[in-house]
Formats: sequence, C-alpha cells, structure tokens
Amino acid sequence: MGNPKAFLEIHRQEAGYRPIHDRIHDFGEVEQTLSTRERKLQASRCMDCGVPFCHWACPLGNKAPEWNDALYKGEWERAYRLLNSTNPFPEFTGRICPALCEKACVLNRFNHEPTTNREDECAITEAAFREGYIQPQIPVRNGKRVAVVGAGPAGLAAANALNQMGYTVTVYEKNESAGGLLRYGIPNFKLNKTIIDRRIKLLEQEGINFRYNEAVSIDNGQLKNENVSESTANNSQLSILNCQCDAIVIASGTPVARDLLVPGRELKGVHFALELLSQQNRVLAGMEFSKEERITAKGKDVLVIGGGDTGSDCIGTAHRQGCKSVTQIEIMPKPVEGPEDPQNPWPNWPRTLKTTSSHEEGCVRRWNINTLEFLGENGQLTGVKVQEIDWQPNPEGGRPIMVEKGKPEIIKAELVLLAMGFLKPEHPKYPKNVFVCGDAANGASLVVRAMASGIETAKKVDAFLQDQ
Repeated sequence: MGNPKAFLEIHRQEAGYRPIHDRIHDFGEVEQTLSTRERKLQASRCMDCGVPFCHWACPLGNKAPEWNDALYKGEWERAYRLLNSTNPFPEFTGRICPALCEKACVLNRFNHEPTTNREDECAITEAAFREGYIQPQIPVRNGKRVAVVGAGPAGLAAANALNQMGYTVTVYEKNESAGGLLRYGIPNFKLNKTIIDRRIKLLEQEGINFRYNEAVSIDNGQLKNENVSESTANNSQLSILNCQCDAIVIASGTPVARDLLVPGRELKGVHFALELLSQQNRVLAGMEFSKEERITAKGKDVLVIGGGDTGSDCIGTAHRQGCKSVTQIEIMPKPVEGPEDPQNPWPNWPRTLKTTSSHEEGCVRRWNINTLEFLGENGQLTGVKVQEIDWQPNPEGGRPIMVEKGKPEIIKAELVLLAMGFLKPEHPKYPKNVFVCGDAANGASLVVRAMASGIETAKKVDAFLQDQ
C-alpha cells in the first residue's frame, strides 16, 4: 500500500463524459480520460484491504489492490501483467463493465467513493498497448484441436485460454466479424470497434484461426455446416466441416430476444432493440442498407420498452440518429434512488436507479407501465396504448401479482424498440466432448461473467482432454 492516507485525503475523481451538445452528433466514445498524474492519485486511494471484497465481487477475480498499487508507483508494465493474469481482455471490461468490484469496495461502504477500478483498468491496458508491453505469445502446440462456436466475449475468452494451453483453436462465427455482443450490441459511443479489431489481430497472431459467416451445429461430436443443404451434401459427409476436433465449445450467446405479442406487433416501426443497434454498428463499419431496410429514429418520436442497459443504448443511438423525442417505459417498479439498497446491502450489488450517459442526453422515463397494444394507420406505427399498473404481494408467495392502476393512455411513437431481454437457450444432450459456456449456458448476463465462464470452460476442456 503505497500511500496509507490517500483514501482520507483524495476524493474519488471520474474522468466524466464529453459535453452533451458535442457527443450527440457523433458515435465517438463518450467517456474521457484523466491525466497520468490524476490517474495515479486515484489508484493510490486503494486501501489494500485485508479482505479484498473487490476481488470477491469480480467474476474474474481481478486483483485490484495489486495492480492499483503498481499503477500508483508508476510501474505500468507490472500493473498490466497483474491485471492480465486474471482478465484476458481488460480493454473491454475497462470500458463497459458495471464494475461490481467498485460497489463491493470498502470505500463505497465508508463514504460512497470507491476506488476507480474500471477506469484504472482501462488506463493500464491502453498504456500497455501504447508502450508495446503487449506482444503476441505463441505457445507450443500439444497436437489436439478444439473448435469454439461463437466469437463473443465467452467464446473469445475460451479460445484465448485454450490457445495458450497449446491447443489448436478454430473459432466459427456466424457473423462477418468477431466480437458478438461487443461488436453488434454495444454502441460505438461506449466501445469503439477498433478496440475489438486490435485484440482480434493479436489473437490471430497468436495462432487462433477465425472463420466468419459460418453457421454451424453439432453432429455426433463434430461440427456440421448449416450453410450446406442435405441435397448438396448428398449423404457424403460434405456437410461435416474439415475440423475433426477433439472438443467443441459452444459460446453462441442468447440469440432469441424476448418478444411482446400484443395486438399490432406486425406494424412497420416495431423492432427488437438489437435490430437497430446491430444495423447502426454495421453502417458505421461501412455496410450499406436500402431505404426499406434502414431502421432509423431520424425525425421520429421513439418509445423504448425495457429499462435495462440495452434500452439505454437505444436511447443514445436514437439521439445520434436525430430523433424528435425518446420515452423509455419499464413494467417493473422504479428502483431505489440513492447509493444504498436496503434489500441488497453492501458488499452485494445494489439494485438502485441507474442514470447512464444516454439518459443524460434527454429521455422521459416511466415505471410500472404495461403495454397493451401497438396502434397504426396503413400498416405504419403511430402510437402505443399503455396502462399504469401496480404490483401486489402474492398471497401464495412467489412472483407479485400485477393489477391495473390507471386508465389506458396513448404514447405517440413512430418507432418502438423492444429491449426486454433475451430467452435462455435450450440445448439437447451433447456428447462428452461438447461444452457450453457464457450466455449460451447461463442466459443473458454481463460481459465479465461471460468471459469468466469462457475461462472456466477452457479449464474443463483441458481436464477432459488430458484424460483422453
């Protein structure tokens, strides 16, 4: 612990966001950075607790006290080595992680000014790339092959871990580029896609083979190319990919979004959130869409249904596309305001009201609102009929009972974005050499949890193959 009094003398300082009037006109990252001196001062606030609750709260088990101390002392390379020992891609979590570690920080309990772990993590990693501390690490091969299905956070973490163990790894991705949710779900204003490209290039240099536009399934412990029809295969096993892998890791995420099947769902203007988000990211990458295909909020009143992070991303995207207004509704009650959650006390994650950079850009937010019907004229959405509701305790226990409270009303909207989460995938019984990880195994969750699952699954694959 470099400065034992820092937490008493130095207040928490966040880098903050670019001014609203500036950032809503582009898709550049909204978060700013502190100077090197300020960043070191923030790192010095870490108390190196005897019981590091930050380490306990992090799904990856990041050793924040160790690398914060190295950062404070200006030992940037050592800080990165400590960080990278538990986190394979800190440039991702350093930008988009909700920082479970910070909520569990003793300073959060002490004065609600936890150490700026997430920002410190990002600063350490960017310095490591800038100074050349990060170089390809090519392992000695052990002669066994593993296929990873899906190039999202879990798949990339599993592929990276297995590759460094010496396995020859091939990643199959149904989309045109790697990243999964990182690339196609998270807007550029939170995570610039050059950050992903930089890491993928490094993984390729380390020996991982990426195959894009490959939709695959499992057939008796081997991969089957779904792009090849049965007639083309002609029972000659042409549909079985030339992989002959010893093990398969399924990291295909949660591809099915939760729908809202109310009258008017078929109207033009009602879309899943990821339809908007993925298309906008592809447009920024240079892909072109016809006028009929293009989903845009320009000049429209927008309604976002769902109060989570995906809904927030839709709000920020709608502003940058030039919307007229944005309203966000949520069927559940408004979360507790303030830093503490009596129902989920420290060091657990507090379920409190979250106001994101996108919310700050302008948004009407409402809770306890149920959607009754999508309204339209000539097949085009014009509004949404909603009703205020309340939740009452269930006398039989379990989920509370929803009851009507207010009268139905109409919210004007030409674009509705459904951001209500994703359905947990169901899987058949696979052969012993097939493993499932990340959201594909556990349902939709945080990127950091997906990465942790990918690493743990890689260890299981290694233990299985060691016994073969």
